[in-house]
Amino acid sequence: MRRRTSRPASTRRGDVEDAFFRHIVAGMRNGVLAFTRDGRLALINHEAYGIFDIPPRPDDLGRPLTDVLHAHPEVVRVLNSVFDVHLLANRAELRLRPSGKVIGYTLALVHDDGGHVIGASMFFKDLTRVEQLEERERLRDRLAAVGEMAAAIAHEVKNPLAGIEVMAGLLRRRIADAPEAQQVLTDIITEAKMANRIVQEVLEFVRPIRLQVDRTVVADAVRSAVQLADTKVPRGGVAVEVDVPAGLPLIQGDQHQLTQLFTNLLTNAYEAMDGRGRVTITATATRMDDGELGREAVLVELTDQGPGMSTEVADRVFSPFFTTKPQGSGLGLAIVRKIVDAHDGSIDLQTAPGRGTTIRVTLPVTTIDGFTN
Repeated sequence: MRRRTSRPASTRRGDVEDAFFRHIVAGMRNGVLAFTRDGRLALINHEAYGIFDIPPRPDDLGRPLTDVLHAHPEVVRVLNSVFDVHLLANRAELRLRPSGKVIGYTLALVHDDGGHVIGASMFFKDLTRVEQLEERERLRDRLAAVGEMAAAIAHEVKNPLAGIEVMAGLLRRRIADAPEAQQVLTDIITEAKMANRIVQEVLEFVRPIRLQVDRTVVADAVRSAVQLADTKVPRGGVAVEVDVPAGLPLIQGDQHQLTQLFTNLLTNAYEAMDGRGRVTITATATRMDDGELGREAVLVELTDQGPGMSTEVADRVFSPFFTTKPQGSGLGLAIVRKIVDAHDGSIDLQTAPGRGTTIRVTLPVTTIDGFTN
């Protein structure tokens, strides 16, 4: 009978310790990865896979880091520079593309017993929700400053503009037999109306949103927006297709504000398409990723066949007073962003020059207390 050969106690203890530390890394709520000096993946946990939105593969360990993270070249660039810099990033932030997630990360070198560098590690966390809340606070601070300025503009500019428009109209009626003067006065009235509209948009943007929250059908807001958009901007030959199925969850929202939101998106699409093409509006049930269990939500996507946008323009398109239109105020999409934030939702876009634009609005069924203003 063969005698069972027992392993040394030190070996058994080492196996237990290795398994224990693997379980620690696997159970961390932060993303963790490590790689060797020659750029091969040595460790990665499930949280990291989830943050990077990449599926785990059994042969990932030992593969080149560039292969495992090929969808995130911005992360690979940061990791490849680890061994060439004197001061490693601590609590730095990075935006992932194309998901738009923001991660906060810390880098560290891995040394062997002799003190030689044999690899590096990265610890990171999804800060998307935190970044959104901080951006809201920054936006509210800017709105407070602009609001004071807008109040002064309303009193100092709005009334004189109305007076100019009225007096030009009276004068135009008195000199009906002077065509050239008639045209000049018509131009004056048109410009006064445009300036007055800009003042109104500024006031609308800086005015705090007071939501009249009720159980709201998103489909009703979309259909009302299609009708209202036709009264604001000529649609021309643009076709609009609405695919919002019945049975979507009712959301806690303000139907008037949501109608304005979709109206602004539609008018922006009409202007970009110059009277040609198609706009498609779809809606589906989804869940918002809040970094916890998520919340039930409705996703509305508006896709146009316009000229699309460059990356530089897309990054600034929701910023107040940014516009590419010769006579635009740059507040239409900024107001959209403000309404979405007031509903505790999220908005993003996918676009490229010559490929049109898709804007995605996600509205939670219920809001988090304290974020609806």
